[in-house]
Amino acid sequence: MSEKYLPSTPLEARVRAGHFGEAIMPPAGVQPGPVYVYTAGIRIWHWVTALAIVVLAITGYFIGSPPPTMSGEASAHFLFGYIRFVHFAAGMILGVAFVLRLYAFVVGGHHARQIFYIPFWNLAWWKELFAEVGWYLFIGKPKEYIGHNPLAQFAMFAMFLLPLIVLLLTGFALFAEQTGINSGWYAVFGWVFQVLGDSMTVRTWHQFAMWIILIFSMVHMYMAIREDMTHRQTAVSSMVSGWRFFR
Repeated sequence: MSEKYLPSTPLEARVRAGHFGEAIMPPAGVQPGPVYVYTAGIRIWHWVTALAIVVLAITGYFIGSPPPTMSGEASAHFLFGYIRFVHFAAGMILGVAFVLRLYAFVVGGHHARQIFYIPFWNLAWWKELFAEVGWYLFIGKPKEYIGHNPLAQFAMFAMFLLPLIVLLLTGFALFAEQTGINSGWYAVFGWVFQVLGDSMTVRTWHQFAMWIILIFSMVHMYMAIREDMTHRQTAVSSMVSGWRFFR
């Protein structure tokens, strides 16, 4: 999976040719210049998804654990209705963002596809993954990666992408249930109940998927900040500007 660093090849040509797909090991004393890794569409998707997940987690918590009773008549309050509305709206935004991300997977480059698969057939990839585990345990030396390193790719696929799919399917199924079995929503997502079981089981899977994503998000933020501080790879700022610098 590793490839030789080609200092004589123009940077733009190497990016277009996909030469920044995996590990790049420059010779001693040679640093690659800035590389444009994440397009505006990918960056917008990242932050929209992050915001939607935060809103869904907060509102979902109150849906699962309703707030205490409020003073006055119940008819004078619509708090829970507002919470559910915000939850549903954030879920719709997350679903649309995911569909657009699938489009980027089809038409995008290597970095747009990384989180959608694990090259489990490639022994060199697994070797680099365990090398990254050693680096995060402060054992060994890090490698230079333009996109996601193998460990990050594995985590994105197993702890974000798959739980996100479960979260969306179960969420839309629960939404479809309240629209009625004769609704278009139920016609599309009603099969989820046949696969997973009753509403409580589907809701349990829904909450379980969100907890996995939340745990991943905390680890993801720690790892990105850690890489910036210890390896100075501008992992955080690259999701703002799209450019990756190596210092």
